[in-house]
Amino acid sequence: MNIDFNKNNDGLVPAIIQDNTTKNVLMLGYMNEEAFLKTNESKKVTFFSRTKNRLWTKGEESGNYLELVSIKNDCDNDTLLISVNPKGPTCHKGTDTCWGEENNPDFGFISRLEGIISERKKLSEQKPELRADKSSYVVSLFDAGINKIAQKVGEEAIETVIEAKDENDDLFLNESADLLFHYLILLQAKGFTLKDIVKVLEGRH
Repeated sequence: MNIDFNKNNDGLVPAIIQDNTTKNVLMLGYMNEEAFLKTNESKKVTFFSRTKNRLWTKGEESGNYLELVSIKNDCDNDTLLISVNPKGPTCHKGTDTCWGEENNPDFGFISRLEGIISERKKLSEQKPELRADKSSYVVSLFDAGINKIAQKVGEEAIETVIEAKDENDDLFLNESADLLFHYLILLQAKGFTLKDIVKVLEGRH
């Protein structure tokens, strides 16, 4: 790997730390060549601390190490993207990231949809006369209870199977979307989210 440590006068290059599983950015540090070599040797991310003016292995005091997975160099050979498996919080303030965010997996639109379903669930816990949205389909499902929600998942599963046996891709995709949507509702009705299912799947492989 050709890293241009001489591009900056201090011999340092930025090192972006990314969780290998969630793909969230955890922190930004700086490496000189010695820190880079030690990181590869120890498999624990080591920086050059500008405040301590020495090499600093993340977690050397707290035990919250960043276990190395891979290192990539950018197109200009002067910025590193380091994938890690974090052992505990990354920030010295005790948060998952140095931006104060939780290091949760993000499934894009599906995660946003889960957020909307969560809001509807909270709305269903209010008295009907106090609800801002009195015509929400999702709220009506939560009102009906777990049996109704589970029944809807079963109905959508059957309809998806039926469309899978035909040749109409548009109907199959729409039924698949309905099935996933109602399954996300069922998960939250049971107190879970998609990340709990991902953990189970990860545990099998």
